[in-house]
Amino acid sequence: MSFPFFTESGSTELSGLFVEKPPQSLVAVTGMDLIIIAKVDSTTLTRKPTMKWLKGKWLDLGSKAGKHMQFKETYDRNTKVRIYTYEMKIIKAVAGDSGGYRCEVTAKDKCDSCTFEIEIQDIFSAFKRADAGEDDGDLDFSALYQAPSLSTRKKVKEEPPIDVWELLKSAHPSEYEKIAFDHGITDLRGMLKRLKKMKVVEPKHSEAFLKRLESCYSVEKGKKIVLRCEVMDPDVQVKWLKNGQEIKPSAKYVMEAVGNVRTLTLNRTTLADDAAYECVVGEDKCFTEVFVKEPPVTITKLMDDYHVVVGERVEFEIEVSEEGAHVMWSDVELQKDSTNHRIKKDGKKHTLIIQEATLADIGMYHAWTNGGHTKGELEVEEKQLEVLQDIADLTVKATDQALFKCEVSDDKVTGKWFKDGVEVLPSERIKMTHIGRFHRLLIEDVKPEDAGDYTFVPDGYALSISAKLNFLDPIFIIYSPDPPKIHLDTTGNMVSQNTIIVVAGNKLRLDVEITGEPAPTVVWSKGDKVISETEGRVRVEARKDLSCFVIEGAEREDEGNYTICVTNPAGEDKAMLFVKIVDVPDPPENVRCLSVGEDCATMMWDPPVFDGGAPLKGYLMERKKKGSSRWTKLNFDVYESNSYEAKRMIEGVMYEMRVFAINSIGMSQPSLTSKPFMPIAPTSEPIRLTVHDVTDSTCTLKWLAPEKIGAGGMDGYVIEYCKEGDTEWVVANQELCERQGYVVRGLPVGEKINFRVKAVNIAGQSPPAVLSQPVTIREIMEYPKIRLPRELRTKYIRRVGEKINLTIPFQGKPRPVAIWYKDGEPIDPKMVNVRNSNVDSILFIREAERAHSGTYELVLQIENMEDRASIVLRIVDKPGPPMKLRVTDVWGFNAALEWAPPKDDGNCDITGYTIQKADMKTKEWFTVYDHNRRTNCTASDLVMGNEYMFRAFSENLCGLSEEACLSKNTAVIAKTGVCHKRSPYKEKEITCVPKFTQPLVDRSVVAGYSTAISCAVKGFPKPKIVWMKNKMIIGEDPKYLMRNYQGVLTLNIRKPGTFDGGKYSCMAVNELGKDEVECKVDVRSKSRGEERDDGGGGAFVI
Repeated sequence: MSFPFFTESGSTELSGLFVEKPPQSLVAVTGMDLIIIAKVDSTTLTRKPTMKWLKGKWLDLGSKAGKHMQFKETYDRNTKVRIYTYEMKIIKAVAGDSGGYRCEVTAKDKCDSCTFEIEIQDIFSAFKRADAGEDDGDLDFSALYQAPSLSTRKKVKEEPPIDVWELLKSAHPSEYEKIAFDHGITDLRGMLKRLKKMKVVEPKHSEAFLKRLESCYSVEKGKKIVLRCEVMDPDVQVKWLKNGQEIKPSAKYVMEAVGNVRTLTLNRTTLADDAAYECVVGEDKCFTEVFVKEPPVTITKLMDDYHVVVGERVEFEIEVSEEGAHVMWSDVELQKDSTNHRIKKDGKKHTLIIQEATLADIGMYHAWTNGGHTKGELEVEEKQLEVLQDIADLTVKATDQALFKCEVSDDKVTGKWFKDGVEVLPSERIKMTHIGRFHRLLIEDVKPEDAGDYTFVPDGYALSISAKLNFLDPIFIIYSPDPPKIHLDTTGNMVSQNTIIVVAGNKLRLDVEITGEPAPTVVWSKGDKVISETEGRVRVEARKDLSCFVIEGAEREDEGNYTICVTNPAGEDKAMLFVKIVDVPDPPENVRCLSVGEDCATMMWDPPVFDGGAPLKGYLMERKKKGSSRWTKLNFDVYESNSYEAKRMIEGVMYEMRVFAINSIGMSQPSLTSKPFMPIAPTSEPIRLTVHDVTDSTCTLKWLAPEKIGAGGMDGYVIEYCKEGDTEWVVANQELCERQGYVVRGLPVGEKINFRVKAVNIAGQSPPAVLSQPVTIREIMEYPKIRLPRELRTKYIRRVGEKINLTIPFQGKPRPVAIWYKDGEPIDPKMVNVRNSNVDSILFIREAERAHSGTYELVLQIENMEDRASIVLRIVDKPGPPMKLRVTDVWGFNAALEWAPPKDDGNCDITGYTIQKADMKTKEWFTVYDHNRRTNCTASDLVMGNEYMFRAFSENLCGLSEEACLSKNTAVIAKTGVCHKRSPYKEKEITCVPKFTQPLVDRSVVAGYSTAISCAVKGFPKPKIVWMKNKMIIGEDPKYLMRNYQGVLTLNIRKPGTFDGGKYSCMAVNELGKDEVECKVDVRSKSRGEERDDGGGGAFVI
């Protein structure tokens, strides 16, 4: 059942595309059904709107449709207002359904959305025990039913109700029993367990993280995302987890540590990366969720239209850009029986299969993905049986064979044969066969009683095919001398005495009886050519008393006049026959599109050059979408005209068309495919056409773009006008106007003119937008008025060198005359540039100078009317330096200064002065005062014994003066008479006996690798250093390199050999004494491995 939810917001908002929005806040009870309704107005939309229901920021609920959530879309075609109603139904709501929701509607370039909150309350949990497994005791509300005393009733009226649970949460546990007793709660255990669940755990303050991960991240599939956090300790190691499993560094997961910042980069994200991630520092963690959003699935192959007959199989097939994509199929016109429909998925191909189409399946079918939409139309016609080949009349003789054959359009149709209304039954002599579309009746050894009318009746159709069997009686000839005679049978294929009609491809056999004694000679000829062949496709067969002329598989070239001539000694006879070959017609030619509409197109074609020798019955038309291989029939009944209006097409889709010609013989081959065409409708009329301005010869019109533009777009507008009472409209613009406004010029003064505007696109012109009444072409008098901008109503100040561009709008009709004055005189055009238009006047100064300052006045005149406005312009510059700076008095550590204001104030007020001092020794300037408003000051905190000079800068709105004024005299701060007695200086004794602070260390090195031994010594005066080997002074031997850097002594032994081993000592000597250290150096020969690793150069080993 549906639960009536409650709304916190009072009324429904009406804005944007939504006619009705869901309430902003919904409250419902668990276990109940919840229905949310939104309505969208599509009257202004060119395409059907698309609705998405979202939870949170990104979760599309369309993928969650099922038993718990259901979505419905309805559209009422009976109303004039095009309203789409969308419903979202939550069945048996649970607490997890609470949260923020959003419904978003899109239609081409328009979009609108609204948000709402859903809160699911579990009100029944208050009446349940805290632990469902406990059964000791029930909730006792008996105390609540006790009748309160009179004083208690009065008290209840005076005091607001108390929330017991809020009272318990703030109370001490020792007071729980008392509060429960006061408020009639007897189940203390249930109370304590519920209270424990209600207590909020305070979030633990993190001491490991300065900045935690965001609560969630969203990324598109295949893109890169960076998870970033900041830790307290820059040297701490962190671990990254995905769904609780530690992540190892790889090309996909890149972990970086820069200072306090720790980042995890996920490259080329997939759906598998949609997970929970953690950053762990010791025992502290921070969590986040990464949501991977799939790119929208587009439709790469559109759906084809189908035109079938009842019982045929239909397969609507599309292809999408991604495998495994979710595709929704719908039919907005009819509710379908699901038993006859099946959906098949094969990789990127999705197919809707209708096993046996019925008339109820007629409609438009739609396929939707989250990034595309396509539709196809299904038209189903009743089955109609066509006779492709009729039964021919036969004339046979005794013992001959008679074969009746017909062809129908359906190979599954069965039927019965009748003779003179009586059903023919099979026997040894009579056989009936049905192979594909052909039905045959074969009669062997024809007898006179077999002559009659034979009819074939298909089962289930009100149709019959008839033919006649003629029996030729034997002719007995009395041999006597007789001239030859030709006996022609005018029955059968002969439509007249000398014309025979044959269908192309059929066999013609003409048996001509000939009499004469003696037997005459027979000659067949076509024109002047004698036919004497007895074998082949065209041949002559001779029998007793018969001459047979045979054409196997008649062709168009076989048509013509044929002559049979028989001669014998008694004379001759001739007969002329005309054989007419009839065939299916040639295909129609020049199939073309004349015009298109929103969902239709007018096609035309030329009749076939050859009609097949039989009158044309009409045409059949087929169409298909460009790029598709599926042709759809447009008509089942023969269409007689050579122009046709194809309807029920999709606007904006390219189509192709072909035509078949039909005569009594059959259907032609298809014509050449027409050039692709696209059904496009003109736009709707422009809206809000208004008159913006009128003069004696012009009229300015303005309008808005059409509400409906369609797939053809917009090329421009055509503006037309005509005089009142006339019917001839004149085009005002030779080229299309792209703007939504136009000035029609050259109009006669005083005439009343009607105007209209049409929008133009590739499909043609739209209906016109017409003014409600004609416009009188006459200038409207309007008083001149200057609209001085607010910033120009006070003094306008600019600096020297700046550009000045003042735009003064005004109004007045006819066009007013604008004149500028400066200080009462006309302005000099060499100093100031002025440009006037119909609606404003511009005063322009390229580079402002002090001479441009003054009062500018704009005078606006229309005949004897005028308006004036004044602008005070002041050009300011930096001031000159102050004057007569001098030191007037010196006392203690202070000096008094005075000066005079500058001669040039820069054309604005002096805002202050900056005073600086400099010691005569260093001559470095230091600021004493800035922004000093007076012309005197006192410099304090001067240093005793120094002589000071001073300078001053003046300051105004432009800044400090370029130059400073130096003081004429200086201030000397005299020294006082205090004497200072210095204490005697005692030099520190720094001499020191040489002493080694770091001894030499024994070394064991490999022969051929350079090595070094080091020690450290101190002493003053600087001691002399002597290196010895085995108590022998080394001296200037180039094999050894001796260094002394700030007391650190180093002896480098270059590529030692085994003979360089021994005891090395270092002795330091000065005038105060000496000290000595020694060490043992052992040089061992190279091993084989070391010799292989040696690259030819000795390494330096320490």
